[in-house]
Amino acid sequence: MKHVIIGNGPAGVVAAETLRKRRPNDDIVMIGDEPHPSYSRMAIPYLLIGNIDERGTLLRKDPAHFESLRIRCVTGRVSAIETDTKKVRLAEGPSLEYDRVLIATGSSPVAPPIPGLDSPFVQTCWTLADARNILQLAKPGARVLQMGAGFIGCIILEALAQRGVKLTVVEMGDRMVPRMMGPGAGGMIKSWCETKGIRVKTSTKVEALEPASPIRAKFSDGTAEEFDLVIQATGVKPNIGFLAGSPIKALQGVLTDERMQTTVPGIFAAGDCAEAYDPVTKQTIVSAIQPNAVDQGYVAAVNMAGGEAVASVVTQINVLDTLGLISTSFGQWQGVAGGEHAELNDPENFRYLRLEFDRDVLVGANSLGMTDHVGVLRGLVEGGVALGAWKDRLLEDPTRLMEAYLASAQSQEQFQGRSRGTVR
Repeated sequence: MKHVIIGNGPAGVVAAETLRKRRPNDDIVMIGDEPHPSYSRMAIPYLLIGNIDERGTLLRKDPAHFESLRIRCVTGRVSAIETDTKKVRLAEGPSLEYDRVLIATGSSPVAPPIPGLDSPFVQTCWTLADARNILQLAKPGARVLQMGAGFIGCIILEALAQRGVKLTVVEMGDRMVPRMMGPGAGGMIKSWCETKGIRVKTSTKVEALEPASPIRAKFSDGTAEEFDLVIQATGVKPNIGFLAGSPIKALQGVLTDERMQTTVPGIFAAGDCAEAYDPVTKQTIVSAIQPNAVDQGYVAAVNMAGGEAVASVVTQINVLDTLGLISTSFGQWQGVAGGEHAELNDPENFRYLRLEFDRDVLVGANSLGMTDHVGVLRGLVEGGVALGAWKDRLLEDPTRLMEAYLASAQSQEQFQGRSRGTVR
């Protein structure tokens, strides 16, 4: 049997290794579109800080690892999957025949429509090539502008701050991390960053980038400033453009079932490009976190090999460390129509907690500076546990999460049985 894995990130690597264990005699090809061995994008900030070198970003350190497993690594860009002839077409080079395909193409940065974005002093922070350029330009004392203060942006800003640059962050939303945090928590993260010497401009856009010394940014508030480097951190989107016109159905990402199979039998998807069902929000979502990619890659490979595996519950979970301040977001943190909420707001100590309820079920939460009950929050949200009288107690005092969790132990056991991935 011939397996083609499109993408050599965490999902693709785990899938390839799992396939080899289960199908020792099958042909396995893994395609990457960068001229580097498989590496983790999440390690790039540590590279910028200087905690690791480029080798430290590699997913597998042994240069002969994939060769020893007889996994053929190909560098190239996929232009199409021909489902009728069962071929993966490359932009350059011969097509690859397949019996099973895994789409694990990840995501890539979104470029906003800003004049001057093609300047050599504007960089994304997504690839090893990006990291090399940033290391040359982000010297201590350099004036750096970062566009975007979302989840990825907050990870990047920490690395930049530790390099000793003069950092300004611009976010078009009214708070930091607006797709993960409500106004209370997002505003508190902004205040925290400002105490660390980072200037943050919210409700502000960059309207143009012009040559100066070396580049000048014009802002929507009418001001303009000069910078030595601009970091574009304005979000990412799944890499699924090559599927246009294909029978493989996609919305935001490639739609999959619980086995990670797409709408075309024999073709699977995993990781940042996959869109799977979330029982908490009762809709399909792209959950772009590395643990999710690894789990989905494993489940897809088991099924590609002829086994039976079901993915764990996929829900919206984010845990973010911003200059030492830990924040979390679970499920429907925005709340639901007709729902109630409980809130603890302690700005002086940078502590925040907000719980969102749908009847007596905790459906979402934001927390900041409070890490003791992160596992409890996840369990209650993912489990859909009926809290009964404990809902009213949490409305009065949202810090009583552990008591509510223990009191709902029987329901929690039911949740664990439902959400745990099963493999045969």
